[in-house]
Amino acid sequence: MLRYARFAREMWHSEVNEAVVNRLAPRPGETVMDIGAGAGAGSMVAAKTGCNVVAVEPTPYMRKVLEARRATSSARKRITVVDGTAEATGVDAGSIDVAWAVNTMHHWGSIEAGIAELDRVLGPNSRLLLVDEDFDDPTHPEYDKFKSKKEEHSHHFASVDPGAVRAQLIEAGLDVAFGGYDRIAQRPAIIIEATRP
Repeated sequence: MLRYARFAREMWHSEVNEAVVNRLAPRPGETVMDIGAGAGAGSMVAAKTGCNVVAVEPTPYMRKVLEARRATSSARKRITVVDGTAEATGVDAGSIDVAWAVNTMHHWGSIEAGIAELDRVLGPNSRLLLVDEDFDDPTHPEYDKFKSKKEEHSHHFASVDPGAVRAQLIEAGLDVAFGGYDRIAQRPAIIIEATRP
């Protein structure tokens, strides 16, 4: 809980989450899924567009924070908080129009299982964006902060191979527009962008 409290401000509002939602451009009536929703930085932005948000979060404490935040939102009826993981979202097959994950891929127990779950839940003509910021890149605005506390945090991305994720998504039948290193919200990141035909 203390670890989350230290990053509460960044988790409440995130330029990266906002950029991800804007890039995916959810439309009113679509059902979107925020994988590893945390405090709802992306979910809250998406709900304001008129779409229905499924906020998947495995951590009980963060689900409580997200439920409290949802309760005070004018879009609360369009937000559902789900106890789930990337590998087991608890969402109906083929029910998702738009999905994203911000800074969670490195926490997935199995990238393969996460992709299999995405394959299961994404419907026709759906859109997907997976983003993990690269805090180990010296051009990242928080590089010095995380470098000095390298032993205390888990934001290292050596285990996430964007090429492998891209290949697995293609094998699952998605069209991958991009899978590699780029920048989003002026931050270096691993970015995988795909659509399901």
